[in-house]
Amino acid sequence: GQIGLVLSLEQYEQAKSRFKEGRRPGHSFAPGCCANPEYVTQVPVFFDDGTYDVMKAMNIRKKTDVPEEKRSRIQRMLAVR
Repeated sequence: GQIGLVLSLEQYEQAKSRFKEGRRPGHSFAPGCCANPEYVTQVPVFFDDGTYDVMKAMNIRKKTDVPEEKRSRIQRMLAVR
């Protein structure tokens, strides 16, 4: 899988205005359906390539061995305004 960071609703709104949607495998919607992340079935995730996507919750796994460098890089990308 790919490393990403789960976004809060506020971060998701910011990501939508600043970054491109990635359309990863495990994307949550059918064409024409609106994003409605409620964190039960649909979870917004930001990836290290600078894209975001709303994923099906069943396609997300928590990793504990993510290198700190990669984690901080993703957080810095989101923090830059």
